[in-house]
Amino acid sequence: MTAALQTYHARMQRVLDHIDQHLDDDLDLDALSSVAAFSKFHFHRQFTATFGLSVHRYIQLARMKRASYRLAYSDAESVTDIAMDAGYDAPDAFARAFRQRFGQSPSSFRNSPDWEPWLVAFGPLDNARSKLVRTFTPDDVTIRNVPPTRVAIMEHRGDPATLGDTIRRFIAWRKAGGLHPRTNPTFNVWRSERRPASPSTYSTDLCVGTDQPIEANGEDIKAGEIPGGRCAVLRVVGYTDNLEPAALYLYRDWLPASGEEARDFPIYCQRLSFFPDVGEHEATADVFLPLK
Repeated sequence: MTAALQTYHARMQRVLDHIDQHLDDDLDLDALSSVAAFSKFHFHRQFTATFGLSVHRYIQLARMKRASYRLAYSDAESVTDIAMDAGYDAPDAFARAFRQRFGQSPSSFRNSPDWEPWLVAFGPLDNARSKLVRTFTPDDVTIRNVPPTRVAIMEHRGDPATLGDTIRRFIAWRKAGGLHPRTNPTFNVWRSERRPASPSTYSTDLCVGTDQPIEANGEDIKAGEIPGGRCAVLRVVGYTDNLEPAALYLYRDWLPASGEEARDFPIYCQRLSFFPDVGEHEATADVFLPLK
């Protein structure tokens, strides 16, 4: 990538970061073009050419994604408050837009989300963010001696499109057990590729660190341990829905050049801050590659 193209991408990245930091504000083209230091007469065309969707569409999707996460994973917020935060003047207008996009009312989605149309609806947003390729360097990787961590595990096996349901059950189970993310760390252990050739072979473990006896309370919960030892660690800040680029960098680029060897335990991550508790640009995760 040329220096000029890197600079151009950096300016566009500033715009995405600004949008995520100010989702509750009036995000007009004049302000956004100023953030990117582009002409306001051309900025909207440049944005669409770069990301494949308009600025207005991008903002709509980002607001709706935050709203859908709040509906699915947070019982404390009312639909009215979520609608207002998504930029709608009335719950009815939000409900119409939500149903049009996902085929469910906000209340129905809160009770029982249908994740397949949800994934389709946010495909353009994910594609837009993937246009600006995140790059890592060896300086981003540290080697740590990690202590062993006893965990409670809820396994997800099968189609990744249904992972959202497992996440909802996991959140409800740990809330009932008082295992708050501030006091009990959250891990994902990846036992398959993010998009395996056969969706039925997708496999990941949702884990919470705890030394307490585990009460399953009707869920299929296992006790386990994330083993201690040396690990290569790569921190990712922002858009942590897809940590595959970080994992690929560790496997494909960093490991062969490091002279290290991988240990017999899957690559995993610890989620340090979560969307929508923080903006997507602030969500943070550490990716761990166990080493011999």
